[in-house]
Amino acid sequence: MANAAENAAPAVTDAATLPAPVARSSVATDIALIASFAAFIAVCAILPGIPTGTSVPITLQTFGVTLAGLVLGWRRGGLAVLLYLVLGLAGLPIFSGGAGGVAVLQGASAGYLLAFPVGAVVAGLLAGRGLSGADRFVASTTASALAARFDRLGEGLVPARRHPTRLVGSVGSRIFRSTATWRYVALFVSGLGASFLVIHPAGIVGLMHKFDISFHEALLGDLPFWPGDIIKNLAAAGVALAIFRAFPDMLRNRR
Repeated sequence: MANAAENAAPAVTDAATLPAPVARSSVATDIALIASFAAFIAVCAILPGIPTGTSVPITLQTFGVTLAGLVLGWRRGGLAVLLYLVLGLAGLPIFSGGAGGVAVLQGASAGYLLAFPVGAVVAGLLAGRGLSGADRFVASTTASALAARFDRLGEGLVPARRHPTRLVGSVGSRIFRSTATWRYVALFVSGLGASFLVIHPAGIVGLMHKFDISFHEALLGDLPFWPGDIIKNLAAAGVALAIFRAFPDMLRNRR
């Protein structure tokens, strides 16, 4: 009996140490995601840009930067973009047009580049709050009451099924009951907020410094990027939502 108890003791000790590999696996997953998104941003940057008539073309860099923050969260998203920036400044040709090295900081895009990590952090922070708020809103009595009003609008008021009033009622009811819709709105607003609160202001400052121009002149130089950024943020929100649907753990483990 004594021998049996002695043999059982190491088994208990070994079992107690089993959770340790889980922590290591989580760290490994974080590193893999950070590296993968850094590589993704590099690919987005290398793809040919759209000329704007200025020295800074429209590229998919900001799409990758925003997507990193939305999907990974503010910590990992910021680290992914920071890794991309450090590797590019170290000399890898992963900036727009295949540029690399610290010489890019003398160019017109320096302000935008330096703002990318902060932009990803802000996008991640805003998305975290926005996603939580979207889920709470759909579960709230306010959303339920609004959906019920649209239900009443579409039921029995007009006989024709395809009457505009019934259509509005049906669509409105679905919107206020759809978690995916409000998550998409939250993701889009978060990405757009990061662009216009961080990346564009920094880019404008960079243009002012590079060309020794006024704020108004730099703002005019930045304006051509606005429509493209809106479209890219719409796309980033859609891709992020699709990733969360396909991999629910990505949403639960944002950080």
